[in-house]
Parts: sequence; C-alpha cells; structure tokens
Amino acid sequence: MSCAAMCSPQPPISCRKRDAVKIDAQTLDYAAAYKLLTGVVVPRPIAWISTISPSGQSNLAPFSCFTYVSADPPMIGFNCGRRGGALKDTAANIHATGQFVVNIVDETLLEPMHQSSADFPADVDEIDLLGIPSEPSECVAPRRIASSPISLECVLERVISFGRAGAEFFVGEIKLFHICDDLIKDGKVDTADLRPLARLAGPVYARLGEIIRMTDG
Repeated sequence: MSCAAMCSPQPPISCRKRDAVKIDAQTLDYAAAYKLLTGVVVPRPIAWISTISPSGQSNLAPFSCFTYVSADPPMIGFNCGRRGGALKDTAANIHATGQFVVNIVDETLLEPMHQSSADFPADVDEIDLLGIPSEPSECVAPRRIASSPISLECVLERVISFGRAGAEFFVGEIKLFHICDDLIKDGKVDTADLRPLARLAGPVYARLGEIIRMTDG
C-alpha cells in the first residue's frame, strides 16, 4: 500500500466495546421483550391512523411499527397489539369497517400526535377532543387530518396474526394519496422538505437530522 493511501482519511470505525450482554429471548415476557425491541428497531416511521366505528365514532392513534409492503398495488402495513388482552379501538374499527387513513406526521404535529396516544375510552373522539382540524376523505369513511402533509386513504387487504399476545399486522391497499404539492419533485417526495418525525423507545421522538446521499451502487 502506498504512503498516500495509508495516510488518506479512513472511514470512522466504531470504538464501542465488543463485549455483549447475552439475553435468552425465551426467558423474556411481553413487557421485557417490548422494551428491548423498541430500543433496537429505531428509528421508526409513525403512522397516525384515523378510523371510524360502525356507529360513526371517529378514532385517531399513532402506530410506529409501520412500513410499506407493496408498490403494485401500493400497500402499507402496520402492527397493532392488544391492550389488556382486548383489541385497541383502531383494530376493532378496521375489522368492522375495512377502512382507515394513514396520516404522516411532520415536526409541526408532534404535540397533538403524542397527545392522541393516550388511552382514551372507546367513545371519545380524539380528533374533536384535541381540536385537530380534519377533512372528509374521498374514498373511505374515516376523516383525514387536514394539517398532515401526506394522507393515505386505505382499504383493508388482509390481517395477519403474530405471536402469543394477539398482535395483528394490518395490510391496507392505498386508494388515494393526498400529498402537499410542494413536496413532490420529479415524482418523488422530498424527504428533507417533509421533515418527518420518527419514534424511538418510550415517549421519545427524533427529527430527520443530517441526510447522507450515496451514489447508486
């Protein structure tokens, strides 16, 4: 190796100690495993999901086990656990109606999004209670959040159950995208302008931070 190559800047290498704590996953109960996983799988995008009950009761709640699963047709998915062994309002409403809206959370929506994560009774409309502006959707019954930069109107495609605690993964087909026009550039969403929030462990969130662009491989 040449002297120039040896003296050139090298990529940073973690100096973190490689000693590791070993945890047998079979010894963990739900709460312990949840605490570990939510600190391991980070950062996570946030789906702020609005639903409606068969009687017309609106519900709004954030979920951070959220991703896209298909581009043709466009589909997204999110995981919903149970609360005290019972279905959460979001899950119950989707099972009953087959419809929901995913509202993307930017930095301006941190406070109302976090407030909506509280354990409200089923007969409470979080949208009205928290004074969150909303608009009618066009393809589905649940309202969408007016101040959200992106809203996805979805119909239920399938539900997949996982684990012993009754968690369910909901897959929805997107029927209509609502995207602020200033975010679309060359057919793509400009992430820097979107300024999405991410979920970490517990009631802790992160902003986008530095964007690192690599060349295509």
